[in-house]
Amino acid sequence: MKTKILMALLLWLCAGAVATAQTAAADSLPVRIDRLVANKLPQGSNVGICVYDLTTNKYIYQYQADKLSRPASTMKLLTAITALDHEGGDEPFRTEVWCKGRIEGDTLRGDLYVVGGFDPEFDEAALDTLVAYVARSRFSVIAGKVYGDVSMKDSLYWGSGWVWDDNPYSFQPYLSPLMLCKGVVSLTARPGQKGEAAEITTSPASTYYRVVNRTVSRTPSAGRFRLTRNWLEEGNDLLVSGNVASAQGGKVNVRGSERFFMHTFVERLRASGVECDSCYGFSEFSRDSTSRCLIRYETPVINVAEQLMKKSDNLNAEAMLCRLGMQATGKKHVSADDGLSAIRMLIKKLGFDPDDYNLADGCGLSNYDYLSPQLLVGFLKYAYSRTGLFQKLYKILPVGGMDGTLKNRMKKGTLSYRNVHAKTGSYTGINSLAGYLKTSEGHWVAFAIMNQNVMSGRQARAFQDAVCDEIIR
Repeated sequence: MKTKILMALLLWLCAGAVATAQTAAADSLPVRIDRLVANKLPQGSNVGICVYDLTTNKYIYQYQADKLSRPASTMKLLTAITALDHEGGDEPFRTEVWCKGRIEGDTLRGDLYVVGGFDPEFDEAALDTLVAYVARSRFSVIAGKVYGDVSMKDSLYWGSGWVWDDNPYSFQPYLSPLMLCKGVVSLTARPGQKGEAAEITTSPASTYYRVVNRTVSRTPSAGRFRLTRNWLEEGNDLLVSGNVASAQGGKVNVRGSERFFMHTFVERLRASGVECDSCYGFSEFSRDSTSRCLIRYETPVINVAEQLMKKSDNLNAEAMLCRLGMQATGKKHVSADDGLSAIRMLIKKLGFDPDDYNLADGCGLSNYDYLSPQLLVGFLKYAYSRTGLFQKLYKILPVGGMDGTLKNRMKKGTLSYRNVHAKTGSYTGINSLAGYLKTSEGHWVAFAIMNQNVMSGRQARAFQDAVCDEIIR
């Protein structure tokens, strides 16, 4: 009798264990994400997902992880990780002013050079700092010429595969080693009396561009407010039109970033009392015995990288890519491909074949970029393995529900709130998310989710947020 009871008890315990195992398997992470793919993926779209547990060093979920996709701005992860990890990655961005020639009395018998180092955060205050320093120098007359040195980079002002009709949007500036306010003009229109033109203010102020004011105050029939530029004519007329019932603002790029910089620099130099020819030129600076550096303006690289990640700034990514090219090759004159070659070298170092992917720019604007979720996770794994690099990267990534491009998603009350540190990437048909999170068990995880052919960004973001919640759970 006792034997029968023991046998029954053992059978009952085994059945319970099997049921528990089956329940656990049915509720495992792969099953839960598979369920999201089946039920929450936007109709007609596709996705690649790769999830890696950094604590246990193993993949915990993969779905089309090697599928090639357009990364959009998650391409910035490759650029930033490679650039910050490279020797000299902590060096600041520099813009220098040199004089070359003899100073006789209050006159420089020679030329003044502004040497561009592709500082994407160089703003109006920085320009005024240069002007003020030159104005306090030993000379107040420049008998020679004022030159801009933009020889650091080739003359291609857009990246390969960038869309021509994104001009004149501010997110696609004309690239140059001399950038002022990101090559963008900010404009504000304030209404006057009904039927009158609105009051227009711009920053930075410069005669390089012209404002064409076609606005009408407090007149709905004038149509919606609009700011553009005569970009099809390759001009710099800022065209403002429509109804202005309250303060309206906008940003537009200007054609010829290097000329915008130099024109405004010389204009303000003359306004500060320095006599010089209003016609500037461009020439490569070379040192000799008469050369002297007047001022060196520096921007910490972490400031550039933070704007790149938090705000997904395309200009900052391209600037870091070109600087990476200089550091990797040792060349004085570089192109975007010099930086991309350095990224390809790291791809190979991580055990991937660079020929399996296509890299066209540093920011992800290009339609020619093709990566995989597995490659993105490979870069995130590498950054995590290098403590100093990870600390920098983790700090500058957008935080779910808190800041940057994740500020308005992963709201308070969700598992992902303040837990996900990740880079977003989106344009028409593309929506990606890649970064780090911590599970409820305290495990560090690297992940990449690449939604393709998705016309609803809202649905793609909801899907990605749900995947992150499941990983954390």
